[in-house]
Amino acid sequence: MYSHIVDFIQETFKTKEFLPLHEPRFLGNEKKYLNECIDSTFVSSVGKFVDIFEQQFASYVGSKFAIATVNGTSALHIALLLADVKVDDEVITQPLTFVATCNTINYIGAKPIFVDVDLDTLGLSPFSLEKFLEENCEILDNKCINKKTKKTIKACVPMHTFGHPCKMDKIKSICNKWNIVLVEDSAESLGSFYKGKHTGTFGSIGAFSFNGNKIITSGGGGVIVTDDEALAKRAKYLTTTAKVPHKWEYIHSEIGYNYRMPNLNASLLLAQLEQLDTFIKNKRELSILYKNFFYNINDITFIEEPNDSNSNYWLQAIILKDLNTRDSFLDFTNKNKIMCRPIWTLMNKLKMFEKCQKDDLKNAIYLEQRVVNITSSVRIQ
Repeated sequence: MYSHIVDFIQETFKTKEFLPLHEPRFLGNEKKYLNECIDSTFVSSVGKFVDIFEQQFASYVGSKFAIATVNGTSALHIALLLADVKVDDEVITQPLTFVATCNTINYIGAKPIFVDVDLDTLGLSPFSLEKFLEENCEILDNKCINKKTKKTIKACVPMHTFGHPCKMDKIKSICNKWNIVLVEDSAESLGSFYKGKHTGTFGSIGAFSFNGNKIITSGGGGVIVTDDEALAKRAKYLTTTAKVPHKWEYIHSEIGYNYRMPNLNASLLLAQLEQLDTFIKNKRELSILYKNFFYNINDITFIEEPNDSNSNYWLQAIILKDLNTRDSFLDFTNKNKIMCRPIWTLMNKLKMFEKCQKDDLKNAIYLEQRVVNITSSVRIQ
């Protein structure tokens, strides 16, 4: 039934061997910079590659400051701490996301609230966000208070699914109105822009990931971005075990985290960042091939970038007719050495989060049953 799709993907990637969902490409100065880093002996969290990478990353996304971390989860954890999220606070996010988004909220002892997504962006819906706040919340002493739980809703964390930007201007306006700190989970959206502005730079703080399957990678790694100098200094302080600077004494003034990115990883990332525009161009060309191919196939819709957006198309995705069709597609493609995967199980279905407050999640439920990621690697010409 799906043999023509398998044939097309194999032809597009010029192989009949196993095709992973998304594999890294090391095509530039990775080995050169890595060897230079090794020869310098500065392989841990201090070194020139960390400094250069932070500067160049901030410049690329249009942020004043960037602080490199060991992974995207640690970046988001610190971002929430910078947003002053505390134990028993609440954080609004979307149920259709990778589990790290919600794990970081729980690391602090706060609780997620799940609000529905938009069908076009796959990310947090400003309409659903505003509706939830108007029906469930009030402003008391300049705080957004949940009338049901009596707790403070401190932050809102939209996630740019597969690199497709959320409607950030609307979300930001709503957060400002309700005195909620906007923290962007931009783990998947490096190189994606909404109305000409890079994702991760709309909120007070943004967090990115460089995991092995991301558009650029060093095997792991993450980064925090902000325009607030005080927040940037505190981010670097907290990620460096909250150590008070001194030539030899070990004084730590509060609980900190060993989250700084090693120089080794930064050397790889610097080389990857040099190739980012080429990677994005390649992925956008792939999206056109997929779009044209799926256009005339009944009951399969290729997911295109939303209006007002330029997406990195990190993971290419399609929407199938229903859950049974989705599962039969996944079974066929994977049996034929084409690695495809469904979108994540909704967070509110996981044991850890099943008692969290939520709205009807109508769109999220629809997408969970139908969305599949297809082969998305940068093609080697």
